[in-house]
Amino acid sequence: MSSLIKFSIKYAGVIIGLALIVVVYGIVQIKNSPLNVFPEFSPTQVVIQTESPGFSSDLVEKLVTRPIEVMVSGTIGIKQIRSQSIPGLSVVTVVFNEDTDIYRNRQSITEKLSTLTNILPANIIPKITPLTSSASSVLGIGLTSATANEIELRTFADNVIIPHLMSVEGVADVNRFGGKVRQYQIKTIPKKLLENDLSLQDIFTAAQKASAVRGGGFIQNENQRIIINTEGQALTIQELEQTSLTNQQGKQLRLKDVAIIEDGFVPSISSASINGQIGVYLSIQGQLGSDTYELTKNLDNAIQSLLPIAEKEEITIHPELFKPANFIDASIKGLRVDIIIGAILVIGILYLFLFNFRTAFISAIAIPLSLLSAISVMSHMNLGLNVMVLSGLAIALGEVVDDAIIDVENIFRRLRENKTLKNKKPLYQVVFESSMEVRKSVVYATLIIVIVFLPLLSLTGVAGKLFGPLGIAYILSILASLVVALTVTPAMSFMLLGQNENLNTEDSPVIKSLKRNYRKLLLSIESHSKVVLIISLFVIAFGLSFIPLFKTHFIPPLNEGHYIMHMTAYPGTSENESLRIGNLVSEQLLQIDGVQSIAQWVGRSPLGADTFGTHYSEFEIELSKKSGDDQRRILKSIQDIVYDKNNGFVGVNFAINTFLTERIEETISGYNAAVVINLYGKNLDTLDQDAIKVAQMLETLPGSKDIMLQSPPGNPQVNIKLLPEQLTNYGISRADALDVIRAAYENLPVAQIYERMIPVDIAVTIDSEFKDDLEDIKKLPLSSSSGQIVELGDIAQISQVSGRSKILHQGGKRVQTITSNINNYDLNDYVSNVKKGLEQLQLGSGNYFEITGEAQENAKSREDLIAHSAIAIAGVLLMLYIAFGTLKNLSLTLLNLPFALIGGVIAASLHGGWISIGSLVGFVTLFGITLRNSIMLISHYQHLVDYEGHAWNLETCILGASERLPSILMTALVAGLALLPIAIGSGEPGKEIEGPMAMIIIGGLFTSTILNLLILPTVLLNYGDFKKTKFLNF
Repeated sequence: MSSLIKFSIKYAGVIIGLALIVVVYGIVQIKNSPLNVFPEFSPTQVVIQTESPGFSSDLVEKLVTRPIEVMVSGTIGIKQIRSQSIPGLSVVTVVFNEDTDIYRNRQSITEKLSTLTNILPANIIPKITPLTSSASSVLGIGLTSATANEIELRTFADNVIIPHLMSVEGVADVNRFGGKVRQYQIKTIPKKLLENDLSLQDIFTAAQKASAVRGGGFIQNENQRIIINTEGQALTIQELEQTSLTNQQGKQLRLKDVAIIEDGFVPSISSASINGQIGVYLSIQGQLGSDTYELTKNLDNAIQSLLPIAEKEEITIHPELFKPANFIDASIKGLRVDIIIGAILVIGILYLFLFNFRTAFISAIAIPLSLLSAISVMSHMNLGLNVMVLSGLAIALGEVVDDAIIDVENIFRRLRENKTLKNKKPLYQVVFESSMEVRKSVVYATLIIVIVFLPLLSLTGVAGKLFGPLGIAYILSILASLVVALTVTPAMSFMLLGQNENLNTEDSPVIKSLKRNYRKLLLSIESHSKVVLIISLFVIAFGLSFIPLFKTHFIPPLNEGHYIMHMTAYPGTSENESLRIGNLVSEQLLQIDGVQSIAQWVGRSPLGADTFGTHYSEFEIELSKKSGDDQRRILKSIQDIVYDKNNGFVGVNFAINTFLTERIEETISGYNAAVVINLYGKNLDTLDQDAIKVAQMLETLPGSKDIMLQSPPGNPQVNIKLLPEQLTNYGISRADALDVIRAAYENLPVAQIYERMIPVDIAVTIDSEFKDDLEDIKKLPLSSSSGQIVELGDIAQISQVSGRSKILHQGGKRVQTITSNINNYDLNDYVSNVKKGLEQLQLGSGNYFEITGEAQENAKSREDLIAHSAIAIAGVLLMLYIAFGTLKNLSLTLLNLPFALIGGVIAASLHGGWISIGSLVGFVTLFGITLRNSIMLISHYQHLVDYEGHAWNLETCILGASERLPSILMTALVAGLALLPIAIGSGEPGKEIEGPMAMIIIGGLFTSTILNLLILPTVLLNYGDFKKTKFLNF
C-alpha cells in the first residue's frame, strides 16, 4: 500500500487525469441509468390466467384450477402455489425460489400447460400473463364523453388507444375497465318459440347459417385464373331479421317473428367512472426491467399524439388519473437537492475548520469522485437509480469525505510543522510520511464500516430487495473513498499544498479557539473523572429506557401523492349499484381541498389477473397537493368521510392505502394488507363459519382497521341440476342443454361479422323481460331428438342457493383468508394479540390457522439482521484486536456503541417512537460511522507513544486528543450535516424511509462525538494500554 501512495505522489498528474475520466464516465452513467421509485422487489413468479365463460366458482375450481395446480406443482424450484377461482376465471400464481431464472420458469410452466389440452374443458385455454415490473402499473388514464356512449368509448379504446400504447417500448399490457363491447344480439322470446314449436338450438343453427362465410374458389381458363368472391353473409340487423326458420310442421318463419334483434353489448364484467362520469379506465402495465420514468414520458408523448383524434370523436382523455412517475420525480429530485445541499454544507465546514481553500477543495473532491465511482460500478451491476440507491449515496455523502479529511488534515498539519523546522524535509517525503501515518487507521476504519454494513446484503425477501441496493451503494461509495484517500488525496496535496509557499503555519481561528477551550475542559473532566463516568452511565441508562416504548412497522407510510381506496359490498351486488355508491363517494371526496381526480373501476379487466366480482371497486385518488403534511391531512379527510356511517355508505367496507405500500404487502403475502390470516380446512362451510368468528375477534382488538374476508360467503346463485333419466327419455344431450342455459343468461356467441375491420359477435340470448325469476328459467325451450319442444324444467331440478364468489387455495389446499390493516399500533404487539385471540377460538374440526404478512417479514428481517450483525461484530472485534493489539483498548473502543445507541434512540423517540427496518439500518450505519473516530483517536495515541516517543500520561492524552480534535469534529459534523437536509425533510415524498434513518444517525453522531472527545480520553488515560508494540504493516 505504501507503493500505491508513492506512485500517486510521483505521478500526481496521471492520477488526477484518471480521476477526471472517472468523473466524466460517472456523469454519462447517471444520464443512462433507469429511474424507478424502488428497486425491483417482486418475487420470481408466473401467473396463469384461464377464462372459463359461464362456469361457477365451484366448476372453475374443480375443472380448471385444480388440474392446473396438479400439473404445475412438480416444476423444479417452486416455493409456493396459490390460486383464486371465481365465476368465469381461474388465476393460479406460482412463486419460485429467488435463485431461479424467471424466463426458464415461464418456459417450464408453458411446457406443463401444453399437456392440459385433453384434460381441461373444451375451448378453455390457460394463458401466462405478461411479465411486469414490481410496480406493475405505470400509468392510469380515462376516457369520457358527453356525446359518445359506452360502446363507442370502448371501441375507441380497444381499436385506437390501446394498439397505440402497446406499441410504446416497455409496455407489457393494458388492462381495461368499463365501456361496452358491441354485439349483435338475437333476443329470443320463449313464449313465441313455444308457440311455433322452435327451440334455442334452432335459433343457433339459423344464426350460424345466416352469417356463414365460404370461399367461392376460382374459374380457370386458358389465359386466366379468376377468383370467385361470395357475398352472402348477413351483415345488418335488417338482414338478420329476414333469416328464415322452419319448424317441425314445415311452417316458414323469419327470425324476427320469434326474436328481437338489437345492436347491443356483451354482458360486462367491469364498469368505470371518472370523476363521477361513466367512462373507460385504462391501466398501463410496465415490462419487467423497464425504466418507469422514461416509459411514462414516452406514454405521455403517445397520448398527446392521440388528443386530436379523440377531439374529433368528442372524447375526452384524462391522462393522469394515476401517475407513479410523479412520486419518482418528487423523490429523486428531493434527494438530489438534499445531496447537493449536504455537499455544500460539508464544503463549508471543511473551509471553516481548515481555513484554507486548497485543503477544503482537496477534501471535497472526494465527494463526486466516490459517488460517481459507485454509480459507475452499479450501472455495470444493472442497478439503476432509485430512492434506495440515492439514500445509500446520501448516507455515504458525509463519510466519503472522512478519509480524505483525515489524510489532508494530517498532511496540512505536518507541512506547517515542517515549515517551522530548521532542517526542512523534502515535500515529497512530508506528504508521503503524513499519509502513511494515518494510513493504517484509515484502512481499518473503512474496512470495519464495510463489515458492519455487510449484514444488510444478507437480508432476504422484500427487505433484502429493498435495502440491498442501499447497502451496495453505501459500501461501494466507502470503498471508492478509501481508494481516493490513498491516491487522489496525496497526489493533489503534493501538487496544491506542497508547492504553496504562502502556507499558513497556524491553525484556523476556529481550531485555535476550540483547542484552547478543549484542553481546559479535558483537564476539568480528568479532575472529576469518577463523577463524569457516573453521569455517563446514568445518561446511557436514561436513553436505553426509551427502547421498550418503541412501536414497530415494516416500512413507514409512503406519501406518493396518490391513494388507492378499496370498496367491497355484499357478494352479488350489481355493477350499477357499486357505481351508484361509488359516485356518491366520489362526489364527497372531490370536495376535499387537494383531491385532483377520482377514477372508480368495478369488477375486473377481461384480460387482467385480478379476480374481483362486481361487488368490488377500486378508486384511484390523485392529489394535487403533494407535500407530506398535505397528504396526511387529505388522508384523514378521506377516512373521516368513508368511515362515517352517517354518510349513507351502509353495507360497504373501505380500505385505503398507497400504491407502493400495497404492492409491497401483496408481494409479501399475496394480499394488500398488513396482517393476513389463512384458515385451512377441507370443508368450505366450516371455514366460512370460522372466518366470520376470526373477523369478529379482530374487530375487538385495538389497532384493527379495514378487516376483510377475501372470499366472503353468501353469493346468490341459481343451481340447475340436469336429470340424467329425463335427458335420456327426451334424447337431449347434456351439451345442448348447457348451451341453451348459457345462451339465455350469458349470451352465447354463435357467429361473427366484421365492420370496418372490427370483429362483432352475433350472440343468441333471451329477452331480458324473461330473465327475472326461477319460473322463467324453467320455461326455456329445448328441442328433443324427435323434434319435440321440451321445457328446461322438465329435464332439470332448479333451485336458488347461496354460492361462493371466490374459492381460494394455498399450496393446493382450500383456504379462507381474513386480512386486516393496523391503525397507529405496534405491529408485533398487534400480531401477538391476534395469535392469542385465535388460540382462544374453537375452530371447526380439522381447521387450522396461519398468520402471514408484514409482521412475519418484519420479524424475519429483524432476526436476520441481528444474527448477521452478530457475525459482523465478531469480525469487527477481530479487526480491532489486530489494529490495537490489546484487549483493553478494544473493549474501551466498544464504549462508543452504547453512546451512539442512546443518541439514535432519543432521535427515534422524538420522531414518534416508530421503528422500521429502515430505522434498524440507520443503527447499523451509525455504529460503523462512530467506531471510526474512536479508532482514529486510539491509533493516534499509539502513534505518539510508538513513533514519537511520548510517555503515556496526562500530557500525551491531552496532546493526542487536541491534535485529533479537528478531524474528529470535522468528520462528525460533515457526516451529520450531509444528512441534515434529509432529516429535516423526514416524511416528505421519497424521504419516508430515509428521514428517520438520517435522524437516528445524526442523534447517534452527536452523543458518540461527545464520548470520543470528552469521555474516551479520560477513560483511556486511566484504563488504556499503550505500551510500545509492533503492529501489522501494509
